[in-house]
This record gives sequence, C-alpha cells and structure tokens, in this order.
Amino acid sequence: MTVKRMDNVGIVVESLDTAISFFTELGLELEGRSMIEGEWAGRVTGVRGQQVEVAMMRTPDGHSRLELSRFVKPATVADHRKAPVNALGYLRVMFAVEDLDDTLKRLAKHGAQVVDEVVNYENVYRLCYIRGPEGLLIGLAQELG
Repeated sequence: MTVKRMDNVGIVVESLDTAISFFTELGLELEGRSMIEGEWAGRVTGVRGQQVEVAMMRTPDGHSRLELSRFVKPATVADHRKAPVNALGYLRVMFAVEDLDDTLKRLAKHGAQVVDEVVNYENVYRLCYIRGPEGLLIGLAQELG
C-alpha cells in the first residue's frame, strides 16, 4: 500500500476570512490558522521566500480537511477560479450534504450561486455545482432515499 489516506485538499484564496466564513456555514470546522514561512517551506513548494497564511478546516465526520491558503508573498501568479469544467487542471471540491435546498439557501447569504441548475441523477442524488466566495467551484450532492 502506498497511500495511507488523503490528508487534505488545498485552495488558494484572496480573503481567508471570507473563505472561512463560507466553509463554516457549509459545516466545516476551523482546526487552526497560522503563518507558514521560512526556508524549509520554499524547498517544499518551489516558491522561495514565501509567506502564506493558512487555515485548516475539517469536515464534520473528521475524515477530510480543506487547507485554505492566502499568499502574503510572493503575489499569486495565476487565477484558475473562473476556468470552465473542461479546462486542464480543473479543480472542484464536492461535498455530501443532508439537505441541498437548505444548504443552498444558507450559502446564498455568502454570495453562492448555482452554476446552472440542480439535477436529479437517476433518483440516487440531487446535485449541483455552485460558485462560492471568489468564484470557487464547489459541488454539492444530497443522497436520495
């Protein structure tokens, strides 16, 4: 066995406070927030001289984590948030929710908008993609039955 488990998914954002508020509303819990910097960090990422503020969020089941990062320096060099789903390197995070309609209503208060529509997939799931804070693409799925 090579992989023990997936530790986290990382997303770079402009506003850590806005992203934390959004993902807290979704049901994730803030585990911690800290500044990552130093020579060792640049050797890991290949971005020397970096200073990054990081917030780690945990899903309610405790099995998954989301790492939100805000680069203080150097400045970000690309923006993939508005890329369509058929773009190379396309990224979205999918969350299972208990009540899709309630979740959408609560997230709308944080600016979330459904990308196209909520669909019923073979009477197994209701699902949709939303654009969250800063245009982040988030998938939501409610298991039916």
